[in-house]
Amino acid sequence: MAYELHEVLDTVRMTESEHFNIRAVTLGISLRDCGSSLVQTVRARVYDKIRRAAAHHVAIAEEVESLYGVEIANKRVSVTPVALIADGLSAAECTMVARALDTAAADIGIDYLAGYSALVERGLTRGDEAYFDSLPTVLATTKHLCASVNCASTAAGINSDAVLRLAGVIKETADLTASDNSSGCARLVGFCNAVPNNPFIAGSFHGPSEPEAVINVGISGPGVVLRAVLDAGPQAGLGDLCEAIKRTAFKITRAGELVGRQCAERLNQRTGIPVTFGVVDLSLAPTPTEGDSVGEILRSMGLEDVGASGSTAALAMLTESVKKGGVMAASRVGGLSGAFTPVSEDRVLAEAVARGNLTIGKLEAMTAVCSVGLDMIALPGDTPVENLAAIMLDEFSIGIVNDKTTACRLIPVTGKNVGDTAEWGGLLGSAPVIALPLLSSAAFVHRGGQIPPPLRSLGN
Repeated sequence: MAYELHEVLDTVRMTESEHFNIRAVTLGISLRDCGSSLVQTVRARVYDKIRRAAAHHVAIAEEVESLYGVEIANKRVSVTPVALIADGLSAAECTMVARALDTAAADIGIDYLAGYSALVERGLTRGDEAYFDSLPTVLATTKHLCASVNCASTAAGINSDAVLRLAGVIKETADLTASDNSSGCARLVGFCNAVPNNPFIAGSFHGPSEPEAVINVGISGPGVVLRAVLDAGPQAGLGDLCEAIKRTAFKITRAGELVGRQCAERLNQRTGIPVTFGVVDLSLAPTPTEGDSVGEILRSMGLEDVGASGSTAALAMLTESVKKGGVMAASRVGGLSGAFTPVSEDRVLAEAVARGNLTIGKLEAMTAVCSVGLDMIALPGDTPVENLAAIMLDEFSIGIVNDKTTACRLIPVTGKNVGDTAEWGGLLGSAPVIALPLLSSAAFVHRGGQIPPPLRSLGN
């Protein structure tokens, strides 16, 4: 794929004035050759494999940054779902493996390593049970490790027992990390239709069918898209706005693929492990920085505030325009691809929640058209486990019926109530505690069992 000089110059301009960066270059590493019935062997193998494959990851990403003048905001690693390679180990032994992963992440110089994950949409093995038992302690005692659990899929339906089990893990993790506003929950994602090549933390993992090592790139650019909408002017029709967003998405996607291919090629040369380029994830991922907000794009389209009627339509239009523009610029598109709406990480969304304009119901409606789901939502600390499970069941139902990825990153902040604010700092930002309906879902949730897949699952 050839790149023209004007494309590079456009990217430099966007980098300097419009908050454009490559949000994540994530190295996925297969750990399928690291399993054993002996925990000492698993620990040694996973640590050694990550060190060998990722020792140069950060340095090479920094070389590519300097070469093209495009910031790579996050250099990260994902691994094969750990529940697969630790199957047969006890909860205490799973925790030992988790700490080896955490140490490896620190030693290679990354902030987060993802893939302490399980795929349980059809049911739990004994190993999955041990994994669940280990989760609260793992999240409370590690710094770099991120976890995710796929509880549902369009093909399998929803494993409501796993959802209730995950809700209990969220509650326990919140209490164990209460001194830091229950921050352990920010590293735990519940999924429906989880994808195996997602470069974005915290829900990333290296799919079991992926090759030995893969570079996946997550582009960003809310600030660039905001500038395109503002430049189009208040008189532009909705179709004209879509075209402006598509042209911008094309440019930033080209930059993302260029960076990803360079990182993969250089890693392949230095590690001795075959590293291939995977996909570009066409997602807009906000940060707390002013001007880097998905919510601000929605307001610039003509909404008085996020949460107003029309917010879902505006988000759908934004998401589809980014996909349509980006897909023509990349050889392989994957991951989540859309627009993220993490409340704490998007200043405008957080302010809309604080004003009462953006409710939990409206956020749920918007997740039907965005790329993920209810993300970085601060909830009252006394939210019952059953209500947490019911929120996830609602979100995963949207996923299975629409055959899309949906997810929940819920944070019941221990000791905080509606009207309080939870501060996490950095990219995690802060969020007001959102109000929930004061209604019980306990009898429904405790029925248990499998919610069957929709008719559309019969694709053969």
